[in-house]
Amino acid sequence: MRMTGAAAAKGSLRGLCLAMATILGAGDAMAMEEAAYTVTASDGAFEIRDYAPHVVAETLVEGTLEEAGNKAFQRLFRYISGGNRSREKVAMTAPVSQQPQGEKIAMTAPVAQQRVQGRWAVSFMMPAASSLETLPAPEDPQVVLRQVPARRMAAVRYSGSWSEKGYRRNLEQLESWMRGKGLAAAGDPVWARYNSPFSLWFLRRNEILVPVATTPD
Repeated sequence: MRMTGAAAAKGSLRGLCLAMATILGAGDAMAMEEAAYTVTASDGAFEIRDYAPHVVAETLVEGTLEEAGNKAFQRLFRYISGGNRSREKVAMTAPVSQQPQGEKIAMTAPVAQQRVQGRWAVSFMMPAASSLETLPAPEDPQVVLRQVPARRMAAVRYSGSWSEKGYRRNLEQLESWMRGKGLAAAGDPVWARYNSPFSLWFLRRNEILVPVATTPD
């Protein structure tokens, strides 16, 4: 059966999306540097973690919880892909072929998001070997580098889509667990996502992290 031009285009687009999902899904399975932490207590899906100090590239955006990540991602990705003031030149390889100048910075996990004064702060963790002194300055004034100190966090891990409903449900469960353990929050919750948008929803690793002021029993 012959396909019309529109049907053929739709089939090609579907094939491209499947190919991208396969490639990026494979990338998720590859080793990627993650925020370093030590688990001090574990209870099913819940953990208490001690995180090492690290640097993040961060930007503030307006919108809903679900919209904020999409708005911020490209801004932050441009920074790590060469949109910075480094004097170094890097090879013109995809996906930075239009950015012949600037230093490419390794992608790390997770992408973190939290509420700050009515807006969302979305951040990429920088490689552990980097520092505020060694990282190139962002070209975009809306992207800033920030040092995050060592801290203790209560965490819950879950799979599923990046929906506000799932976020709220798991945050409530984490807060309930913290109350049962006598743990007091010492800051706002952080929503952490470890996979690409092309990952199947049921294979995604999502976490909610809450700074704690006390230690578990």
